[in-house]
Amino acid sequence: MRVILPPSETKSTGGAGAPLDLDALALPELTPLRRRLADAVVALASDLDASRAALGLGATAIDEVERNADLWESPTRPAITRYTGVLYDALDYPGLTRAGRAKAADRLLIGSALFGVVAATDPIPAYRLSGGSRLPGFGTLASEWKPVLSPALDTLDGLVVDLRSGAYQKLGPVPHAVTATVVTEAADGTRKVVSHFNKHHKGLVARDLVRTRRAVRDVNAVAAVLADAGRRVEVSGDLEITVVTEG
Repeated sequence: MRVILPPSETKSTGGAGAPLDLDALALPELTPLRRRLADAVVALASDLDASRAALGLGATAIDEVERNADLWESPTRPAITRYTGVLYDALDYPGLTRAGRAKAADRLLIGSALFGVVAATDPIPAYRLSGGSRLPGFGTLASEWKPVLSPALDTLDGLVVDLRSGAYQKLGPVPHAVTATVVTEAADGTRKVVSHFNKHHKGLVARDLVRTRRAVRDVNAVAAVLADAGRRVEVSGDLEITVVTEG
């Protein structure tokens, strides 16, 4: 089983790893596009106003542009500790046992506008590029990534559980992946899709899937793992689960 997580806008700084080496990343067939995008991001950083426009940055986000300028020279750290925020707090990778961290290294992948998808332990620097960004000289990132990323993800062994947001799923759709929707249920039984706490609950789902000892081969097994962890979950389609929380 592989679980694909969304990235986060927020990223930890620093790191103890050597500078970015694209050959050290998973899915080497993505290397040519990764290199083109990385070079474009660095070149864009020489123009502050153009960077702000392309990356959707505020007037004070100079440090984000500086990160991109230093992309090839800055230190790296494992992707699972580079990305931060609500989902990664809920996943709590540092709080996993040694065996749990080993499973995370084996099972977790992370979507990325810059790298397509990386493995949890892939060494990456801090950067700023979102799924909706538009780099000069490129089409949409979805149009760039889809022809190479979808075939690469199609080669993954076993079941794929895709927890990426819609913008990142568009970069490289995985047609046979299991997806998850988080909804709240009010006292009267009405439901609505969770927005604010969606990332939190998907982080918990990822943690459950990392820790399980079950052989997870289909959507029913995914639901069983989450039920074992005390979550209220429904199989809502051949490849879809719904996680129900209280409103």
